[in-house]
Amino acid sequence: MSALDCAHDYSPQRRTFDDKHRTTVRTVGLSLDERGWSGTVVLDGGTGTELEKRGVLMDGAAWSGPAAATSAATLTEIHLDFLNAGARIITANTFAASPLMLGHSSDLHLTDEINRAAVVAAQRARDLFGEADVIVAGSISHMLPVTQGTATTVRHTADQLRALEASARSQAGVMADAGVDVLILEMMYDPERARAVLAGASGHVDELWFMISARHGPSGQVLSFEQNDERPLSDILAVVKEHRDDIAVSGVMHTDVGITGPALDMLADVFGGPLAAYPDSGFFEMPHWNFTDVIAPEMLGSYATEWASQGVRIIGGCCGLGPDHIAAVAAAVGAE
Repeated sequence: MSALDCAHDYSPQRRTFDDKHRTTVRTVGLSLDERGWSGTVVLDGGTGTELEKRGVLMDGAAWSGPAAATSAATLTEIHLDFLNAGARIITANTFAASPLMLGHSSDLHLTDEINRAAVVAAQRARDLFGEADVIVAGSISHMLPVTQGTATTVRHTADQLRALEASARSQAGVMADAGVDVLILEMMYDPERARAVLAGASGHVDELWFMISARHGPSGQVLSFEQNDERPLSDILAVVKEHRDDIAVSGVMHTDVGITGPALDMLADVFGGPLAAYPDSGFFEMPHWNFTDVIAPEMLGSYATEWASQGVRIIGGCCGLGPDHIAAVAAAVGAE
């Protein structure tokens, strides 16, 4: 089923997230509250896929990870386009720039430089935009090497879990020193890997955001994004519940728009802080994104309206979704 098909087939539920679960944990998300931001805040779209759309070469081993070393000006242009579209949260292009991933390319020796350059590219866009009231986030994933032509990662080993923790610690330290406002742990779907990344990334900045990813099961159920097995989403939700006092914002990302709503419902049952939603559209075949059946901007805007009415605080886009999609989201939620 294509993303566009799912968008037509799924009607989001009318549940609001300002419910009894919201009172079970302390109030967090200070980066939003300190700015006096009420209502829904717009996050950017898929920076890595936008790089490819604009002609930047994707690395066969580390996808968009090394791009900041070679295409910093293009990165700044992309961030600025998202800001002009209405985003007030932009994410540095560091998702695939961990020492672990770059170690499988030719750029391991440039790891710190690449992560710093990615943060600086986002900060430069903020400066050019002319408003200081923009959150620059650093991204850390639990990405492992991906089989060429697929979206399937290798199964992790105990050594790789230790390497993930060390990698996250190193990457978080570099980005904290470079001045990111928050760190987002992105596309968390494997509990063991997520715990390793949490352990490494904690303690470097004031706020950690934790984003889970889901997929359709064969019978329409909501599963973890894990490609090797049919793993229930409850497995990664257990990690959120364990660490909810340490997580400032949690949300659903890199997930088909058709199941983002149900996944948010499940997340709200275990997490009482601010929620985020930023789906993807298209599909990945390492190292390329296929912009096939990408949801129309106005359709994404309709979903954004629904999620905002339910109390979701942060809405944007992930892979496959560009500035036109973010402009539609901003218009739909009434962002200034």
